[in-house]
Amino acid sequence: MLPAGTSLRRVTTNGIETNVAITGTGPAVLLLHGFPHTWRLWSEIIPGLAEHHRVITPDLRGLGASDGSREPGVSGEAASPRAFDADGGAADGYDAGTLAADAEALLDALGEPSATVVGIDLGAPVAFLLALRRPGRVRRLVLMEALLGRLPGAGDFQPWWFGFHSVPGLAETVLTGHEAEYIDWFLTVGTQGRGVPRPVRDAFVSAYTGSDALRRAFSHYRAAPVSARQIHEAADAHRLTMPTMAIGAYPVGDRLEHQLRPITDDLTGHTIDDCGHIIPLDRPDALLPLLLAFTR
Repeated sequence: MLPAGTSLRRVTTNGIETNVAITGTGPAVLLLHGFPHTWRLWSEIIPGLAEHHRVITPDLRGLGASDGSREPGVSGEAASPRAFDADGGAADGYDAGTLAADAEALLDALGEPSATVVGIDLGAPVAFLLALRRPGRVRRLVLMEALLGRLPGAGDFQPWWFGFHSVPGLAETVLTGHEAEYIDWFLTVGTQGRGVPRPVRDAFVSAYTGSDALRRAFSHYRAAPVSARQIHEAADAHRLTMPTMAIGAYPVGDRLEHQLRPITDDLTGHTIDDCGHIIPLDRPDALLPLLLAFTR
């Protein structure tokens, strides 16, 4: 069931067909999810945001119902993407720079010259690069529960699944047939045991079931070295000049704020207590007021 007033569209963006949910009218807010999520990660906060904004919630490249990149020896994939700033993105097109180009192309396709951009988990580096490289397209920036490559401030935080997902061919071979158990582990830990609404959980499991779906998901992690280089080079060359908000919970906490502080002109930091990694589903009651106050 879709949030009231929400329509689903297929939009051509940067060589792929992107699945996007659109709700409301007003200044645009672009919401970028992470793993193991789809656009439905934002289901609990879309209605409140849509009272004041046009809320744009895509599935990231290769996730949910959006096309993946074309990969050698794999049929049925979309055409190769346009690399963001032609900077030598990952060969399979899942680096953060290419996804930032996807986000910009989505704004173009929907006639939005700029938006408040919100990213969590895998979506945060995408939003970060879009803001650094195309500051005119990002009015305000919100980053949540993520680390930005090798920028200082992260400490030694390195979740175990980053390495597991990064080994080509391994995770999808091990997990095929056990996708529901694996996704449920992330949803349970990410909400400190509280879980997520059953329809949202089922949508996530469906989106990540099958070896092809898993391979596309883990390709985001396999592109991490390229994404880290893109983040480092962009942060060396530019500063975040738009109002920016960093929101942490458990386990990232204030590490993201520490990474952003040296390169941001106007930064607000929040840490939400008693909240797991999946903030929009675990504590929408705490997140929505922060977003409304910041975007308005």
